[in-house]
This record gives sequence, structure tokens and C-alpha cells, in this order.
Amino acid sequence: MKKNKKACPEQSRRVVCLGGGNAMPKVVIGGLKKYPVKISAISAMLDSGGSAGRERKEYQTQVAFGDFRRAALALSESSQKDKDRFAYRYKSGPLAGHVMANMYCSTGAMMTFDGKFEKAIEDLVEDIRDDLKISPQHKVLPSTLDNAHLAAELEDGTMVLGEANIDVPRHEGALKIKKVFLTPKAKAYPKAVQEINKADLIVIGPGDLYSSLAQILLVDGIAAAIRKSRAKKVYICNIMTKHGETNNFSVADFAGEIEKMLGSELDYVLYNTAVPDNETLRNSKRTHRALLAPVAFAKDLPMAKFLGRRLLSRGTIEHDAAKIAKALLVL
Repeated sequence: MKKNKKACPEQSRRVVCLGGGNAMPKVVIGGLKKYPVKISAISAMLDSGGSAGRERKEYQTQVAFGDFRRAALALSESSQKDKDRFAYRYKSGPLAGHVMANMYCSTGAMMTFDGKFEKAIEDLVEDIRDDLKISPQHKVLPSTLDNAHLAAELEDGTMVLGEANIDVPRHEGALKIKKVFLTPKAKAYPKAVQEINKADLIVIGPGDLYSSLAQILLVDGIAAAIRKSRAKKVYICNIMTKHGETNNFSVADFAGEIEKMLGSELDYVLYNTAVPDNETLRNSKRTHRALLAPVAFAKDLPMAKFLGRRLLSRGTIEHDAAKIAKALLVL
């Protein structure tokens, strides 16, 4: 395992968090922001489904802002009322189903002058920082601004296009995903690469392996920057397997796929060892029907790299944000 550069004081430690969906913002940013560290969240931008995906298509914004919005809200120091207003989902009318923050971001993306889309996004990032009162020590950045889509090849040769069709499979969900890729290729947002270069700790996940994390790690320049970084690299493994993506996956399987996308080994894999009770599992599956079973782990995993911890939040099948923060900050 590669040695890290000399440890730095906690208050100056730079932590880069990569992910999408609700998991990374809630359980990683939510826990770490209580400590005096500098957080840079790098968000997935290539969703094709949900309200953010619809806006991306309807308003031709190139990228989707759902995960960017979630990370920004997680870093926000605004009042709960202001955050609720920003996260409001319209109930009726022509905007029914859309989120106020997504529409705000889409509007900013459409305000592109002289073809300077990147400048429009930079202005938007600063506006979001101001509106949500994000501390100057923290940042939320897109992984890419290029108009690309996630695609997957299944074990039977079937090709699946679009994050939404991988996330909620319309094909036979028992088929294994052979590989994932972006079409066309997308290049990394330069400031995201800069933050990776400066990082002391890089945290990947938790989140859907293919439909969320892959769309960041497959962006040209992201994996290369992570490989070159002297930061410690840690992957937080999901608690449950998911229909159509990770059927029957073990902790080692999850980690192996992340390392394949990175093109290098991780320093640490943090995984949960607590077993949720049957009632909690039943209740969770009613709400999240794609979830299958707790991720299995072998007892003989190398302990220097695979860090098994009791990470469950009480009464749920979610990671506990406080436990995640404590586990990360001792690395």
C-alpha cells in the first residue's frame, strides 16, 4: 500500500467526496461537515431520468443538476426553511415533479452568452454558494460539463443506454453488467481535477455502483487524477445489493469494480458488518423495492485494507453519518 504524504492537522485537511444520489451527501458530507475539514464534493452530472434528467433533455442543459443540488444542500449553512424552499418539489402545473433548485440551476445553465457554457456554470456555482450560505472552506463542483450518457453492456451482449435505464432496468435485471462506459466520452471539469490534486483524503461513495459512481469515475481525467494523487483513497461500500446492478455482489466485488474503473488499487475499503433485523429489512424493501440483500463479506479479507465496522444507523439500512465521519478521520 502506498504511503501517504505527511499527515496534516485536521483543520487543514482537504477531503474530496465523489458520488451522487442521496447517500454520499447525507452520510459523508453530513458527518464530515461537523469537523474542521475542507470538503470538496464532486457530483455526478449525467443522470437521464427523474426530474433532473427531464430538464436536461427538455431545456438542453447538457448536464443534470439533481446530484449537484443534493451536495450543495448538504454543505449549506442556510436555515432549514430556506433549504426546504430550495428543495421544494412542485406538486401541480407545468412544473409538476420538478425541484425548485434544479430549475434554478437549469435556468443558470441556459443563460449562456457567446457559447461560454463553462462561464455560465461557474457563475451558477458562485450563486449557489451565496444563496445557500456554503462556507468558503467547502466547494461543490460538477464532475463534467460535457453532454454524454452512461451506457452498459450486459453479459448477453445487450447494450443499455442512459443512466435511468441502468438504475431501473427495463431489461432482464438478473443479467450481469459486463462493462460500463460513457458515450460520447466526457472530459473532467478542470476545477474538479484541481481539487483531487490537492486532496489529503479521497472518499468514493456510497452510492449505486454503476448508475451513480461510474458516471463520475469514467469521466476522462477523473480516474487519472485519483491515481496520481498522494491522498489516501477510500471506498465506502454499499450496505445492500441492488436489482439489475449488483445482484449477489460481495464487498470484494464492489471494491474490485471500483478499482477496475480507477485503474489502480484503493488504500481502504470501508464496509458495514452490522446485520439489519428482519423487520427493518422488510420495511426498507417496501420503500426501496430494488434493494435485494445485505452485502456479503468474507471473514478473511485483508484487514489492512478492508475495514469492517458497524456502520448502520439505528432502525434503518442506511449508513450512520457520525460513524462514517469518525471512521474516515482516523485514516
